[in-house]
Amino acid sequence: MKVNLLELANEIIDGKLLQKDDNLDFLVTCDLSELKEAANRIRKAFCGDTVDLCTIINGKSGNCGENCKYCAQSSYNHTSCKNYNFLNGDLILREARNNASEGVNRFAIVTSGKSLSGKEFEQALDIYSKINKETTLSLCASLGFLTKNQFKKLYDVGVRNYHDNIETSRRYFPHICTTHSFDEKIATIKLAQSVGFNVCSGGIIGMGETWQDRIDMALTLQNLKIKSIPINVLMAIPGTPLENQAPLSPDEILRTIAIFRLINPSADIRLAGGRKLLPNNGKEAFSCGISSTITGNMLTTSGSTIKSDRNMLKQLGRIVI
Repeated sequence: MKVNLLELANEIIDGKLLQKDDNLDFLVTCDLSELKEAANRIRKAFCGDTVDLCTIINGKSGNCGENCKYCAQSSYNHTSCKNYNFLNGDLILREARNNASEGVNRFAIVTSGKSLSGKEFEQALDIYSKINKETTLSLCASLGFLTKNQFKKLYDVGVRNYHDNIETSRRYFPHICTTHSFDEKIATIKLAQSVGFNVCSGGIIGMGETWQDRIDMALTLQNLKIKSIPINVLMAIPGTPLENQAPLSPDEILRTIAIFRLINPSADIRLAGGRKLLPNNGKEAFSCGISSTITGNMLTTSGSTIKSDRNMLKQLGRIVI
């Protein structure tokens, strides 16, 4: 039986949630244009036309002891990634100020490694405190597997958002990483939420996972009540085990985004890495479920400039909050 996607969109707007026990196979086979229209209707109902812009700075790069197959920063992989310890605080503060002046809403420090600790963690606390005092930026951190005490310290200096991607489905996760587990990811997310953080968590598509894996990832994020979901598309990096992975087609990327919107109707679905695989740097994605984006530079693959994104969003009639 064919599903009427616009009727389903209205049901979702009225409170229906797609769940694991539902037969969701139709999401993979239905007409893409109808699916995108349904996702856009849901996005507009829950998120309106406002867009949240987030920038990140690579606060510590390379020499990571985790073996994530997609990552240029893993010491298991052999890439041209730059290696450096925690950046000078003045440099980070200057970047935060510049981003704030360009109209960015959120600023995140991202560090390589399983967790930031010791002197480097204290440096992070100090710089977050300064950014919080000197700008109006909403602050986010992506510092790995932290303790509850560390989360409390981050919260005390003004950080309110914590980022930790689950990356993929529970089933497929061991195919991507074996030095830490899916359950460690879930535990960290719940720990951050218990301290009061708004958690930003999504993943990467195009790593060889199935459609069911993507649906399961979206359902996991729904179950965790994640409010900000970044969707990255794999940009195969030479020197990683996934260097020969074929890139996803634009239609497959857009279908995935729309599926995530139907399953997580009220979340900010955030366009992240891999936008180059879409025409016009992802412009169409904003009409099939995307409500937020990462802008500026990604970690190891270039993204969009703040100015170009603001111009594009203006053309689309969207409002940067």
